[in-house]
Amino acid sequence: MPRALDILLVLLAAPIWLPLAAAAALLVRLRMGRPVIFRQVRPGLHARPFTLLKFRTMRPGAEPDAERLTPFGRWLRRTSLDELPELFNVLRGEMSLVGPRPLLPEYLPRYTPEQARRHEVRPGITGWAQVHGRNAVTWEEKLRLDVWYVDHRGMWLDLRILAMTAWQVLRCRGVNATGHATMPEFGGRSDGETDARQ
Repeated sequence: MPRALDILLVLLAAPIWLPLAAAAALLVRLRMGRPVIFRQVRPGLHARPFTLLKFRTMRPGAEPDAERLTPFGRWLRRTSLDELPELFNVLRGEMSLVGPRPLLPEYLPRYTPEQARRHEVRPGITGWAQVHGRNAVTWEEKLRLDVWYVDHRGMWLDLRILAMTAWQVLRCRGVNATGHATMPEFGGRSDGETDARQ
């Protein structure tokens, strides 16, 4: 999505998302304490690292993600409210509203050359893979959809994805893969077994 359109849409929607973000931040603080914001380095455009911002949904600890995910955190994820801080990543130019989701840095050497093309555009809050199953599809399919988006991206497709995303959020579908807090770890050509935050 063009940078100017990203900024325009985020600012136009600010009267809606800013109060929601403030309310979510307060609830996270009251229910889980500090920190309210989860920060994690992710690869962005051309795989350059940036700090992703999300509302915290897990308790600290060494247990698997599924055990640390709180009931309130699960609700935040199901409603996608945990993603609201990423709008600040969009305003800073690190992300776009639409694009492949930013994954973990350790996945970079595991991509095939074709899969690595997902980094030819800014990562997005939502994307073509998210409106076609989100975390309920396999890694192979998700990355294929990301590359399809890179090859077919344009303003009208981006607006279509945003409209489809609104419907997906209302349905609360595809938030996690079966048996995982989100998705199993991407292991390259075959999936791994450890949960990875998306």
